[in-house]
Amino acid sequence: MSVGQPIERVDGRLKVTGRATYTADQNIPGLVFGVLVTSAIAKGRIASIDTRAAERAPGTLTVLTHKSGLKLAKDPTQVDPASPADRALQLLQDDRIFYGNQPIAIAVAETLEAAFDAADRVAVRYAPEKPSVTLDAGLASAYVPKKIGGAGDPAESRRGDPQQAFAAADVRIKETYSTPFQTHSPMEPHATIAVWDGPQKLTLYETSQGIFGDRKRVAALLGLKPDNVRVVSLFVGGGFGSKGPTWSHSVICAMAARQLNRPVKLVLRRPQMFGPVGCRTATQQTISAAASNDGHLVALTNDTYTHTSTMDEFTETATLPARMLYSTPNNSTSQRLVRSDIGTPSYTRAPGEAPGTFGLEVAMDELAYSLKMDPLELRLKNYAERDEDKDLPWSTKSLKECYNQGAERFGWARRKPEPRSMREGNTLIGWGMATAVYPARRSPASARARMYPDGRVLVEAGSQDLGGGTYTIMTQIAADALDVPVSHVTFRLGDTRYPETPVSGGSQTAATTGSAVYEAANALKGKLDGMGDQGWNGQPWIEAEASTGPNPEAKKLSMYSFGAQFAEVHVDADLGQIRVARMTGVFAAGKILNALTAHSQFMGGMVWGISFALYEHTTYDERLGRIVNNNLAEYHVPTNADVGTIDVAWVEENDPHVSPIGAKGIGEIGITGAAAAIANAVYHATGKRIRDLPITPDKLL
Repeated sequence: MSVGQPIERVDGRLKVTGRATYTADQNIPGLVFGVLVTSAIAKGRIASIDTRAAERAPGTLTVLTHKSGLKLAKDPTQVDPASPADRALQLLQDDRIFYGNQPIAIAVAETLEAAFDAADRVAVRYAPEKPSVTLDAGLASAYVPKKIGGAGDPAESRRGDPQQAFAAADVRIKETYSTPFQTHSPMEPHATIAVWDGPQKLTLYETSQGIFGDRKRVAALLGLKPDNVRVVSLFVGGGFGSKGPTWSHSVICAMAARQLNRPVKLVLRRPQMFGPVGCRTATQQTISAAASNDGHLVALTNDTYTHTSTMDEFTETATLPARMLYSTPNNSTSQRLVRSDIGTPSYTRAPGEAPGTFGLEVAMDELAYSLKMDPLELRLKNYAERDEDKDLPWSTKSLKECYNQGAERFGWARRKPEPRSMREGNTLIGWGMATAVYPARRSPASARARMYPDGRVLVEAGSQDLGGGTYTIMTQIAADALDVPVSHVTFRLGDTRYPETPVSGGSQTAATTGSAVYEAANALKGKLDGMGDQGWNGQPWIEAEASTGPNPEAKKLSMYSFGAQFAEVHVDADLGQIRVARMTGVFAAGKILNALTAHSQFMGGMVWGISFALYEHTTYDERLGRIVNNNLAEYHVPTNADVGTIDVAWVEENDPHVSPIGAKGIGEIGITGAAAAIANAVYHATGKRIRDLPITPDKLL
């Protein structure tokens, strides 16, 4: 059996030798180059836009603006409520400016250098208005969204009477926790190549996490039949949610290609990643927690404010962990949205749960100190044996095993409980822990499997590989189902010509596409077994296709992955400089399909937790509404030198309720709880409770 084994990536050699074909690597005959012009203000209108100098520049083919009369088949600001990844788009239709860096023109030229030059020559005069980009500025007009998250959860929840229970409790805390804007910064910027084959057929090479969503959205906007739009995304150099929706630049590229009847390549410059393609919104979470003297929770609440844009709606669902993670008879949560002059926020690795576990798990740490109780003991004392929010049993839950194994691996029993009690010379040492949690999802999907007479197998599903190992684990699943060596299987993805699968997001690809691959391989095996003495009879191949529907047990069971995060930090007592010396993460996420790629996924999430806690912060100039650190020199993320030892482990678990292959999904849980564990360790080291991320040295001095 190959499933579970640490098999090296089947696409690894292509990547390390530079032969993997990413979107911008596609070699298309006759290709020309587009460069976006983006707005220099955050709110207002374009008073005038002069493209004459740009159009006269050598090599320029066209410059398109809102004055170019570009027609669409559908209003780009209208989204399909049934498609949670749809965003209101800005497609050169009028002079309105909704946020800084909004696309307002595209220059297309024979060479990339000429396109840059033409874009720089576009002269724009604005009629600016005063923007608002802070939560505080919009609190008075905050509103309750009707539904939140892709699952359509209610924006408010309540059981019992938390206010009365809080007032009567022995021990209680109430604090506000805040997280900043964060911007997706994958190694590969967003890119599109648009190629028209006549007026009604379009091929898009796209940096996409959801090729079928792209096909549907682009077809609707351009007045095409979905079957006449082909989307290709063979390799993705990181996405983390940003490449799930269809964004404005993709459609603008297709519009320019249609205008010129030439293939057009458009790659966003790094500063253009800040604003037009989503972000993680800032959050402000007011959390109250109350317990009896013996540590049992009697009340828990989370009231969260987050941003959305003025022309669209997205909710960072930070309240969801507080609804279900701990047992308490009295619980309430509420989400409020503040309309701000920003690009629409969107999915970012573990949307909702990443900031939500920061607030909740720091609050639990504060409650533990108020009770003079070990933070791990407090969590075990309030262990939820069922989902009390949905009033459902868990499909599987091995969180206690995660706590126990993590504490043993980390050495938690050696922790001295008092803040500032662990020290080596001028270095303050702190230990902290937190709980990790993320939903286990599965959606409808299809796959096709084919065997040739020589025993070779071809499997196809129109999924995406963001770098997490989808090519590899699908190969392993098919090989085991057909009882053939991994080397006999070729798996293809990233093309809407293959059977349809959903967006690669929400940690659902393994359980969703993996289940379809498993069923298709089983169907093929059934055909092969039924051939009997007849044999191949001259057939070039035997093929089977299978589809899996929505999870039939989704309304009967509550499905989550769980984990425990432990962190040790070293803090310079004089300078407040923080280093994460080591982390231990232990997770329970169903069957692990590949030990090597799983280790990388968990570790990558934990490293992002370091970034979340200590570094990342998209900074706005509040007067201008513009992002001032829109580059990788000033938008800080951790490098190798910033990351200590990362110890990753998992509990053996098989969850047949989530998926036929027993897998839950691991792409996002690694970041959840990580920032809180680090923040709790910083408090243990210094005695200073920082509730506003990122934790920078100035906040400790």
